Amino acid sequence: MTETPIAIEARNAVKSFGQGAVAVRALDDVSVQIRRGEFFTLLGPSGCGKTTLLRLIAGFETPTSGQILLGGEDITHLPPNKRPVNTVFQSYALFPHLSVAQNIAFGLEMQNRPRAEVAATVARMLALVQLEPMANRKTSQLSGGQQQRVALARALAPTPKVLLLDEPLSALDLKLRKEMQIELKRLQQETGITFVFVTHDQEEALTMSDRIAVMSAGHIQQVGSPRDIYTRPANRFVASFIGETNFLTGTSDGTRVVLGNGAAVDVTAPKGPVTLAIRPEQVRIAGVDGGGMPATVASTVYFGTDTHLHLTLSDGTAVVARQQSPAAGGIDAPKGAQVGITLPTDALQVLGE
Repeated sequence: MTETPIAIEARNAVKSFGQGAVAVRALDDVSVQIRRGEFFTLLGPSGCGKTTLLRLIAGFETPTSGQILLGGEDITHLPPNKRPVNTVFQSYALFPHLSVAQNIAFGLEMQNRPRAEVAATVARMLALVQLEPMANRKTSQLSGGQQQRVALARALAPTPKVLLLDEPLSALDLKLRKEMQIELKRLQQETGITFVFVTHDQEEALTMSDRIAVMSAGHIQQVGSPRDIYTRPANRFVASFIGETNFLTGTSDGTRVVLGNGAAVDVTAPKGPVTLAIRPEQVRIAGVDGGGMPATVASTVYFGTDTHLHLTLSDGTAVVARQQSPAAGGIDAPKGAQVGITLPTDALQVLGE
């Protein structure tokens, strides 16, 4: 099987701001490879270094040390206008006095492309983002979602090798943001261009990405597919940042872990204190006579099709279980009810720090 070529690579990238005792290291020896034609997401909380890494790829910042490569070529010190890379910003940065078509054409005209080529490309981009009826309308007259599409079309028009997207959906309302997530993935698949997407929104990352790099404090904690990141988190930070997770502490003898409430689970883990993780939807709930670990319902949160039960084990450990709402077949367990829970061994993850 032929290996997919690498589009972008960061090698031991370090970026510090300031000097001396007040210096802040935004990126600390970051290395990552982004494959050609994939939708790759940099995910993490504010200040984790994801936007700094994007700016190094774009050429808006120069690394303190390390390299940035594009298609195997060192572009570390190449100015932004010399890189076959385009960026879509959170603010869109459209020209309000120009029409949709003129905004899309702007970059091509700055490159002195032939007029016929510009017209054909603009027509193709308008069709791609489904804005043909809006071609002659001023961008100031468009909705937020339509402006986002214009910004994408303008960035895609020169056919960059890599498209960088810096939290471009954060200003949209929830419904429109979900629609644009699907739209972005469609555009990436249709164009085949490598997308590097920055977000702090876990759902966005899981919805759109081929692979995700989870970042924290200037480091990449884990790189993998959405499924790998969710089901096999590398450490406690990744497990807690991606979705909801229950953490259970206990002591391992190598093949079993005894939890704080005295219950034992058959899990292979290094001897000594360990932390286990399990997702709320993997916690199984039974009635009072259903066996399992005894737990008390502290509160319930209704989400329509499912309900989150906030439980307390006998040692005070808090556990969240997600189940179908009673109307859909779930157990009706009001506050204060006593229930039994089981933790499937194949769902328990042994975490590093």
